[in-house]
Amino acid sequence: QVQLVESGGGSVQAGGSLRLSCAASGYTYSSYYMGWFRQAPGKEREGVAAIDSDGSTSYAGSVKGRFTISRDNAKNTLYLQMNSLKPEDTAMYYCAADRVDWWLLPRYNYWGQGTQVTVSS
Repeated sequence: QVQLVESGGGSVQAGGSLRLSCAASGYTYSSYYMGWFRQAPGKEREGVAAIDSDGSTSYAGSVKGRFTISRDNAKNTLYLQMNSLKPEDTAMYYCAADRVDWWLLPRYNYWGQGTQVTVSS
């Protein structure tokens, strides 16, 4: 059974950094497409960054140049390095996995429970 467990969220001031991790288990991690999504209260879930099995990436315009997605296939772990954080980045962050290349569309089959990121001004 596919399991995704996020960690690394927290509270930071604007301009600060956080690194999120997503530990995956229960499937052939290296062959799956992976993504990071976020959802703020009252808003729809939005794609933040995605990565395929070869390491190709895609980013939402709002985070491009500030966030970096990466994966360590040996550790079955997905990362999101977030720099220059802004109050509008405040949200619950989720990792997702699928065999289909949904990229930034929230149609992935497998989801983690989420980790909260709060950025204060």
